[in-house]
Amino acid sequence: MDFGVVLQTNPPAWRTVGLAKQAEEHGFDYVWTFDSHLLWQEPYVIYSAILAETHRVIVGPMVTNPSTRDWTVTASVFATLNEMYGNRTVCGIGRGDSAVRVLNGKPATLKEVREATHVIRELGSSRSAEVNGATLQFPWARDSRLEVWQAAYGPLALKTAGETADGYILQLADVDIARWMIGAVRKAAEDAGRDPDEITFCVAAPAYVGSEDQRAHMREQCRWFGGMVGNHVADIVARYGSGSDVGAVPEALTDYIADREGYDYNQHGQSGNTHAAFVPDDIVDRFCLLGTPEQHIAKLTELKELGVDQFAVYLQHDNKEETLRVYGESIIPHLRDHVTAKA
Repeated sequence: MDFGVVLQTNPPAWRTVGLAKQAEEHGFDYVWTFDSHLLWQEPYVIYSAILAETHRVIVGPMVTNPSTRDWTVTASVFATLNEMYGNRTVCGIGRGDSAVRVLNGKPATLKEVREATHVIRELGSSRSAEVNGATLQFPWARDSRLEVWQAAYGPLALKTAGETADGYILQLADVDIARWMIGAVRKAAEDAGRDPDEITFCVAAPAYVGSEDQRAHMREQCRWFGGMVGNHVADIVARYGSGSDVGAVPEALTDYIADREGYDYNQHGQSGNTHAAFVPDDIVDRFCLLGTPEQHIAKLTELKELGVDQFAVYLQHDNKEETLRVYGESIIPHLRDHVTAKA
């Protein structure tokens, strides 16, 4: 299993770069960031600094969207970074949440996600793509290679990911929901004639390491995540209904938003988000990884057995450096494939 860390690009930018360097030092493989240009600093500028000051971590957005950035510009950024620093980028993409809603916009359609995935991947991989009736290609990109991973929750979005994405991002760590969603993506891939084993499966969620008597504090530090996920769940409920009416979507994912009354994007992704009070404790426990190193290892082992290839730690709480240290020293080694010097 690979490991990633998800950062917000809060100023100062050097702080984000510093956390990325610490993540690499502690054995993490990926450094992801939010991509919401009004709420935080521009991530693609910061990626360049991260890549310049690290050696092997792969960087990318979790996640960008097809609406706020021209697809060819997005592809050009990734191809440029790859040409400068080697192929050390990945593009996470979804329909869009805070980046578009702060602008009073709407999430992109799945058709747009599908088409953007193709254009960004092809141009970012030094190949040509059809855009607005023209065949385009970067004449300066020779060795760039880029994968595009899609974030999805709803049935049609999962189908799109299975049919078109190089990787699937699930932004919650509930084992039962992960089993259902990964299965849906794999089935869609098989139905489309793809090998589902070629899709990378990434689960992303807050992780906080502490003793059991610290659980109340850990929950409050991570409750914001259930509120963020609730934005996407609300879209699913609006489209498919609620509870058992949703049909295929697990009720554990949809029922908890019954008391949701709104959301303030000025507090998006922040500990202490006042619009996340509706999220019950059991959802925080299910969606996140909280507790001792042994409890983290046990849940990550379950996710690994489901076929999860990467766990990405959302690091939006008051224990950032210690979480990186404990993961590097006490958790990541248990989830790696072990190789002995002498058989």
